Amino acid sequence: MTSRDFTIHIEDEELDDLRRRLELTRWPKPIEGVRWEQGTDIAWMRDLCHFWTDAFDWRAQERYLNSFPHQMVNIGGLDIHFIHARGRGPRPIPLVLTHGWPSTFYEFHKVIGPLTDPAAHGGDPVDSFDVVVPSLPGYGFSEAPQQPGINTDRIGDLWVELMDTLGYERFAAHGGDWGSAVTGGLGTNHPDKMLALHFTMVSPQFDPSMLEGDARAWWDDVQRYRDQEWGYVHLQRTKPQTPAFALTDSPVGLAAWILEKWWRWSDCVDEAGERDPLNVYSREDLLTMVSLYWFTQTIGPSMRLYYESFGPGSRFTIPKRIGVPTGVTTFRDPNAPPRELIEPWFDLRYYATVDRGGHFPALENPGAVVEELRTFFRPFR
Repeated sequence: MTSRDFTIHIEDEELDDLRRRLELTRWPKPIEGVRWEQGTDIAWMRDLCHFWTDAFDWRAQERYLNSFPHQMVNIGGLDIHFIHARGRGPRPIPLVLTHGWPSTFYEFHKVIGPLTDPAAHGGDPVDSFDVVVPSLPGYGFSEAPQQPGINTDRIGDLWVELMDTLGYERFAAHGGDWGSAVTGGLGTNHPDKMLALHFTMVSPQFDPSMLEGDARAWWDDVQRYRDQEWGYVHLQRTKPQTPAFALTDSPVGLAAWILEKWWRWSDCVDEAGERDPLNVYSREDLLTMVSLYWFTQTIGPSMRLYYESFGPGSRFTIPKRIGVPTGVTTFRDPNAPPRELIEPWFDLRYYATVDRGGHFPALENPGAVVEELRTFFRPFR
């Protein structure tokens, strides 16, 4: 297997079609006094979509995206897209960064430069990495699986094949959200291939009836949070195909579905107590992320990963303790468990908390993510 260079290019006809659909949007009627309580704020979304229609420059974003070294390789019968940026230092560590949902490879665009070329960003060249950022199958420019069975464990298998194709016999891995599950699968199923693992999100197994003290309080809070916020999980793990019709057809519907999660999961509350993604992200960041889903028509297959991984048709594997050296950095994410629940399941060598950044820390607080990865992986060089 050999990889080939890949250039992102969206045809003019697709840009025209997007603008037409945005202009013809049929908007829901607002409810007096209701903003985000029942879902995406209608006024906020109208403002963002006016910007999408009239001011967002996809071609500028496309040029920026193509400043990274994109490649494509066929592994496991699927064309997998990835960025492969080589480090500038004496002995770069090969490092796979895996994104989650509703995200794309773009989540890591701010950390690739500092990780590959520390000296150019105020760091020590000894801390350099060869960075590989794949797009999950069915996300972005990676081909969507046409057969069932591509769950997070299988994706870990694909990443081992990918890294072998690039000439890396052993490598390090980092992830959050689905990237955490894929990284955990690498540690469980391919420990001989792994140098070390780093997570910004982990989901250890435990018996809730046995929890006490702070752990009990955390779990009670999580249950209240999930009761309010996890409707999407039940839908996507049971009937992902149904919402895919609407979200593939309406760019505003797609943006509303995706960005409601960025509103809720991001650390974006300002001093006045107002939660707004624009407190943390630029409009260009948000719309580039949504546009990648729109142009590649991948919202359907991206949601299907929930069905494949823990839906009615999935084959759930009882997790084992991961013996690969592990580091965990938690940010302001309500799902982040306390350390005492993590330690039994990992060879935990490093644990830290960062008080700024939420579910997408590589975009929210990229400097902290870079420093955490440099610090944790330094002993394994």
